[in-house]
Amino acid sequence: MTTSITEIETHGVERIPDEDRTARPLDLFRLAFGGANTFATCVLGAFPILFGLSFRQGLAATVLGLVAGALLLAPMALFGPANGTNNAVSSSAHLGVHGRVVGSFLSLLTAVAFFSISVWSSGDALVGGAHRLVDVPESDLTYGLAYALFAGLVLVVCVYGFRFMLLVNKIAVLAASSLFVLGAFAFAGDFDPGYAGTFASTADPLFWPSFIGAALIVLSNPVSFGAFLGDWSRYIPAGAPRRRVMGAAFLAQIATLLPFLFGLATASIIASKAAKYVDPAAPNYVGGLLAISPGWYFLPLCLIALIGGLSTGTTALYGTGLDFSSVFTRFSRVQATFFIGVLSIAFIFVGRFALNLAQSISTFATLIITCTAPWMIVMALGYVTRRGWYDAEALQVFNRRRRGGRYWFTHGWNWRGMATWSVSAVVALLFTNLPGQFVGPLGGLAKGADISLPVGLVLAAVLYLTLLALFPEPRAVYGPDGPRFVRASDSPVPPITGGDGETVTEPAVAH
Repeated sequence: MTTSITEIETHGVERIPDEDRTARPLDLFRLAFGGANTFATCVLGAFPILFGLSFRQGLAATVLGLVAGALLLAPMALFGPANGTNNAVSSSAHLGVHGRVVGSFLSLLTAVAFFSISVWSSGDALVGGAHRLVDVPESDLTYGLAYALFAGLVLVVCVYGFRFMLLVNKIAVLAASSLFVLGAFAFAGDFDPGYAGTFASTADPLFWPSFIGAALIVLSNPVSFGAFLGDWSRYIPAGAPRRRVMGAAFLAQIATLLPFLFGLATASIIASKAAKYVDPAAPNYVGGLLAISPGWYFLPLCLIALIGGLSTGTTALYGTGLDFSSVFTRFSRVQATFFIGVLSIAFIFVGRFALNLAQSISTFATLIITCTAPWMIVMALGYVTRRGWYDAEALQVFNRRRRGGRYWFTHGWNWRGMATWSVSAVVALLFTNLPGQFVGPLGGLAKGADISLPVGLVLAAVLYLTLLALFPEPRAVYGPDGPRFVRASDSPVPPITGGDGETVTEPAVAH
């Protein structure tokens, strides 16, 4: 069955019927790339310069962080085709029927944070460009109108759903990419690849903390998609080659080298020609970009802001509405999307004009990503040990308000996955070092470097595999081929029962 792009999507987190799963890995590429091919990514690309790195050092840190993040993210694309649902629901297999709310919670917080960052950064760029182009006044009213424009358009696209969002991102990928490439001509005369930064040599004691910090900021961008990737890949048929699905997710992040390079190159120009805008104490990348841009590029900048803000906002908000409807089943996907959208828009206005949370939300987003990374490790290693086999019926127990099944574990919680995530996330937060924003009790142990993400990732991998080895999961969760790399126990699995106590036949659906 083919769904029109103007028909409102009705599918929630129940398994998407096979006849409706007509998306291709290329569509996943477009959505993931479109969601990151934006002004917000350019801002992240400027951080190596803000940290004092040279252009070439910043380029090395960017490539390192981007490749590492893309490799970490790619396996998260596999759950959607395998189970026909989003990643939070799929996490029931590894954190338990009730433990899956962890993924929902992380998804909600990440989406609100990145939706806010997207609207604020794109709105600021649009107003600033319009001011320089046609002398539009820079007032709270004009900023408010710009934010309302972005947020309203995003909400409309998300309510219509996946097909409409896919169309928007097909256009956004080509349009935004073309405008970024046009920027190469706009700034070619001022760009100096030999920009030296502030470090005389790599022997400077602050160089490696700055290099690592820059790489981790770049890495955080792919990681931020971890909870959302299944929202889009669930429309890909189960029989799609896994390497192509993972390849689409990986290449989508590698393609974001375009906006990252735009941010890195223009930041180096700003540092040379308008240094006050890259003061680490009060950086203003958007203002600096407008200050160095030739007049004819103001209109393309406004278009990048509009297109990019719409694309990023839809990829963030769509998944949150979808997942909210799975936790609070009285809401349909459309109702949940509208509800979350309205709350997010209210947060954007209150946070920007009443509480001045624009910088704080960036810190908050970083901390949420630090907590998301261990969750992704549990999911990826769980997929490997299960050989990619899942029972689609048992995954839906929470959404249907039932009990039992392969993923019931201990009263709906798989303490192995939950312990791994909670311990790793807490320890990672202890190692966080964001000077002037948030520094954990152990944040100074690495001589100023923020090593929270690698600490969380490594600890999660070691702890999860150790717990699986010492406390084997029931054999029933592994399917007919049994576990890979770990042992299984003969613990019984309770049958799925409905709300009235009726036993429900549990088919074994293997992928």
